[in-house]
Amino acid sequence: MKKAMGLGRGLSALLEEAVRAPRPEEQPDDARLGIREVDIAQIRPHPNQPRRLFDPVALEELARSIADKGVLQPILLRPSGDGFEIIAGERRWRAAQRASLHRIPAIVRDLDDAASAEVALIENVQRTDLTAIEEAEGYFQLISRFAHSQEDVARLVGKSRSHIANLLRLLDLPEEVREMLLRGDISMGHARAIATAADPVAIARRIIGEGLSVRQVEQIVRDARNNHSGNSPGTPPRAVDADLAALERQLGDLLGLRVKVAHGKSGGTVALHYSSLDQLDLICQRLSGEPI
Repeated sequence: MKKAMGLGRGLSALLEEAVRAPRPEEQPDDARLGIREVDIAQIRPHPNQPRRLFDPVALEELARSIADKGVLQPILLRPSGDGFEIIAGERRWRAAQRASLHRIPAIVRDLDDAASAEVALIENVQRTDLTAIEEAEGYFQLISRFAHSQEDVARLVGKSRSHIANLLRLLDLPEEVREMLLRGDISMGHARAIATAADPVAIARRIIGEGLSVRQVEQIVRDARNNHSGNSPGTPPRAVDADLAALERQLGDLLGLRVKVAHGKSGGTVALHYSSLDQLDLICQRLSGEPI
């Protein structure tokens, strides 16, 4: 039997060939699409990049790796003016600059503003190193700018609808609490537990000062809610309160907003809480059924 023949080339050679782009003198004057090497100075970041924080330590590690091995995965660009705009791969672009590279392998696609923004958001929210707030803001943009439902977003990014809904609730938190979450002072579990509390800021400060666990925070929020409704701590709320709480959660999941239902003998009210004009626009779109 003949011995099976190998490919005869190493992985690095194959990768180099896969990302190698023709030099300017090797391609027509109007060839701007496809895989190519692009001058880093011609590239600018996407204005709607969901990622707000770039860990300097991790960025420096990536820069050292790029200086040693090169950029193994091309970034995604689109033509913009006399240069290019990043659709996906800003972290690699930043690290390549730190590694003193002058050119970077890129896939260039001719996408319009809407398609570019949508692809950028989907690519970014699928990453595991976004903060919870950054991920939530990405989901909210997909819903508000591109008229996707929570179910649509869940399918696009491969997450459950409940995951999308829970993250969207974080956008209702006061700015101070959101900053605590971004810095890692409190966890996503803490943030979810206090999202419907009367004073999330005060509880968040207690979490940091007293080192409270998520379970302790959930109990504090329950006790405060029971006291407010006239029940003593530890006393289960009335059945109607549990039903209303379940209804609030269901409506909140559907809308991605904090919902408060007040019911009395002669009727009641449903309050939708928003924290930005974009969220208000989303409410108006859902109520009218038409884009604004």
